[in-house]
Amino acid sequence: MHTYYWGDWHRSSVLGDPRAQNISPTGWLLAQGMRFTTHHDAPVVLPSSIRVLDATVNHTTRSGQVLGPEHRVSPWIALQAMTLWPAWQHFEAERKGSIEVGKLADLVVLSGNPLTVPHAQLIDLKVLQTIKEGVLVYQAP
Repeated sequence: MHTYYWGDWHRSSVLGDPRAQNISPTGWLLAQGMRFTTHHDAPVVLPSSIRVLDATVNHTTRSGQVLGPEHRVSPWIALQAMTLWPAWQHFEAERKGSIEVGKLADLVVLSGNPLTVPHAQLIDLKVLQTIKEGVLVYQAP
């Protein structure tokens, strides 16, 4: 979410435009065949996995400008960076990160399919349900 929350500031005050374009250089990492993970910096910013997804896919700043268009990734890659790849990074892939028999059943049900909604509408997705270890812990009103 660094691109979203601080991208405009980095471009205008800290780094200048050419260097600010390379904040969160996920495109470079993918080109090198590397896995990367994403995060939300809570409590510095409010935790929002939807905001993380949107920022990773769209690389937009708060003013709506794209910062580093070559670092945008597909929703599928962004979702892996939020699920499979962190489990791998933390040596927990055998029990977390994907929906498989025998793994922890931690997941959400969203209001739309992040793989098919227009990228600009990812931020509008809502969490309808949250399931933790197979138990429904949140149901949207």
